[in-house]
Amino acid sequence: MSRGRELFSLVGPKHLTTIDWNDYSHRRSVSSSLVKGVYERERDRQVELRGGSETLAPQWWEFFNFKLVNELVDEDDESIFGAIFEYVFPSATNPGPGYVIAFRGTLWKLETWKRDLESDFATILNTLHQTSRVRTAMKYVEDRVSKAGSSKVWLTGHSLGAAIAMLAGKNMAKRGKILESFLFNPPYASFPIETIFKDHKNVIRRLQRTTTVIKGCVVLALGYSGDEDSFAAISGWKPRLFVNNRDFICRGYIEHFKKRRKSDDFGVWGLISRHSLRNIVMKELKIMDVEISEPLHLLPSANLIENLSPSEESISPHKLRHWWKPDLNLRCTLYNYE
Repeated sequence: MSRGRELFSLVGPKHLTTIDWNDYSHRRSVSSSLVKGVYERERDRQVELRGGSETLAPQWWEFFNFKLVNELVDEDDESIFGAIFEYVFPSATNPGPGYVIAFRGTLWKLETWKRDLESDFATILNTLHQTSRVRTAMKYVEDRVSKAGSSKVWLTGHSLGAAIAMLAGKNMAKRGKILESFLFNPPYASFPIETIFKDHKNVIRRLQRTTTVIKGCVVLALGYSGDEDSFAAISGWKPRLFVNNRDFICRGYIEHFKKRRKSDDFGVWGLISRHSLRNIVMKELKIMDVEISEPLHLLPSANLIENLSPSEESISPHKLRHWWKPDLNLRCTLYNYE
């Protein structure tokens, strides 16, 4: 076995010998395992490029009776960043998804790190939608939904892959197609006040108030309306965001939605919740020549799921493997846009 590879037989959710698709813990475990399958499929490809024949990826989907029907390939470095899996044995009483489209995150390997890192920066700059990966993802998602129907297609992804899945989900929601979505450790592309000053709660509160006041003044002064029609158009889509408070990459969603709930989505506070101060400044000053999209975290609705289980010191809180474990201590909060 290649160094650093994770065998399904050693770390996978082998307890799921029977899947109840009505049980959301089963859905979570299977969805995260399929994303892991994409990671391992790209690792298999890299082994093959070096003359090897190791294939460890299939165990991550075949155990749950899925088959690989398409690989999503980056046109620049030819890496596999996504995959479409078909569920083989649906039943009338326990149908499950028809297809699951899964996207991996950053893979720190020689063959992929450069292209993955470019996509990570695009996420921070809100230009990810212009990358070839997202264009490829959109094409495959649109095609699969047109053939199978939106109720039969699920989206899932981890980290950078969650960002790609989020853009695809938003795109389909604007067309009235609501896809079941499981997004693990999605990147929160905003200034991490809570992370930098995590031991200084008074500083955090003052900075949050100052940022809110500045944003409100800018929004009103420049006449931004909040594009409420666009915001409401995707409000029926409620992706499941799986976050960990100890993970600085995704923890911003927790505070973001708490502030959203306090603002009740009305008046100037409602306008603020639909805008990014950084985006406004970049657009007004024309800092970038490319079209900037709204940040990923500006979601009208979401089901926020926090992992409250005790931390494992040897495993980073950003790791995907946390999410397929049984009996997690989770706090689920549904945020609906009214």
